[in-house]
Amino acid sequence: MENRSVHYIVGVHITNRVTHVPQVQSVLTEFGCFIKTRIGLHELSDETCSPNGLLIVEFIGNEQKLTEFVEALKAVKGVDVQRMTFKHD
Repeated sequence: MENRSVHYIVGVHITNRVTHVPQVQSVLTEFGCFIKTRIGLHELSDETCSPNGLLIVEFIGNEQKLTEFVEALKAVKGVDVQRMTFKHD
């Protein structure tokens, strides 16, 4: 399953988190066996919680599964996805 010569990082920007996070969480659950690390970032203060958020995902697996994951996330309204691929010799 894991290709150790390739390192995939996926950035997921979510607008209106309260509305869109349940659909994003569903995608994350569906591909959970391929997610090695997930970091969630959003602004937080004593008075307010940001309506937007950013996830950074370390994805393991092959290019096809990565593409399926990215496309499933892009299908969620209010979500922008960017990916990085690092190849190791």
